[in-house]
Amino acid sequence: METVKDNTARTFMELMRVPVQFYRTIGEDIYAHRSTNPLKSLLFKIYLYAGFINFNLLVIGELVFFYNSIQDFETIRLAIAVAPCIGFSLVADFKQAAMIRGKKTLIMLLDDLEDMHPKTLARQKEYKLANFEKTMKRVINIFTFLCLAYTTTFSFYPTIKASVKFNFLGYDTFDRNFGFLIWFPFNATKNNLIYWIMYWDIAHGAYLAGIAFLCADLLLVVVITQICMHFNYISMRLEDHPCNSNEDKENIEFLIGIIRYHDKCLELCEHVNDLYSFSLLLNFLMASMQICFIAFQVTESIVEVIIIYCIFLMTSMVQVFMVCYYGDTLIAASLKVGDAAYNQKWFQCSKSYCTMLKLLIMRSQKPASIRPPTFPPISLVTYMKVISMSYQFFALLRTTYSNN
Repeated sequence: METVKDNTARTFMELMRVPVQFYRTIGEDIYAHRSTNPLKSLLFKIYLYAGFINFNLLVIGELVFFYNSIQDFETIRLAIAVAPCIGFSLVADFKQAAMIRGKKTLIMLLDDLEDMHPKTLARQKEYKLANFEKTMKRVINIFTFLCLAYTTTFSFYPTIKASVKFNFLGYDTFDRNFGFLIWFPFNATKNNLIYWIMYWDIAHGAYLAGIAFLCADLLLVVVITQICMHFNYISMRLEDHPCNSNEDKENIEFLIGIIRYHDKCLELCEHVNDLYSFSLLLNFLMASMQICFIAFQVTESIVEVIIIYCIFLMTSMVQVFMVCYYGDTLIAASLKVGDAAYNQKWFQCSKSYCTMLKLLIMRSQKPASIRPPTFPPISLVTYMKVISMSYQFFALLRTTYSNN
């Protein structure tokens, strides 16, 4: 069995470190309710809301640009180029709104998980925490890299390209371009001062959108990993219980404790659904369109644009896969509880014990899951459906564009 790094027990806050620290860079403090510095909390909140006001003004600019571009077939390709960025921005906005709306639920969920977290190294070995943490860290690192790579390339590629051309290739002028297609009610490239102010304003808006998009999903990964760990521990306890026929009282006390533990895990899953259901619904609907429009850009653009949009495409596909993978893992972990209960030597126990065990098995046959409204429970099947839908939109778009 893999040991925990440095042979020290991992606290819950260490597992939460990445999303918590990234959130704070945009002013969102998940643990503001524990802060002993009200001024610091107020400044964080002002920074967060000011950032989102600025970001949403930029989104309005993208929407106006999109509307203007679809008025003429000659500029419709520009509309297709800005469409996935609009989709990404709206999903980031909605995820942050869901976090704010469900702040009490989020606090309750994280506090409960922290209370349930195994505190000692010996207990963490029993829970196989190291195995769950290893997978979780790999997923977090990959998705964080892709998400930040997308916002960074879109934000900084135009100015890097212009700098190289101006400073090293002998061009007479510095091309004042932005990484995102946005309509402004004024000339944003009129002079260097206005250009650089707007450039860094857009860069901050892109970073804020990327972090809001990223951290909501990282939180989901950490929470589902913890819940799956608890379901797995319940399964191990059930399978390893000796079910001694001469110790009926101990058997029943053990099973009562397991049922309460299982019920608490199911309650945590409902908190996850309360927090994420609507944002994930929009996420999957937008993802189908995003992947379609990005794929179209990849097939119809020059090499440098293809590279940038390939990063965007990978980010979108990995994000959908990650959510579906953890949804599938949650279903499998909760179903395993029923299998473990049945694999006990229950036939050696009393009728009361068997009746209680049967109720536990019946409850576990309705697995815990992430359920967006009107969608079936999220699993790897959902991922296949999203990709299939994206391809259908892409084929329709290519055919329509080619015929004109």
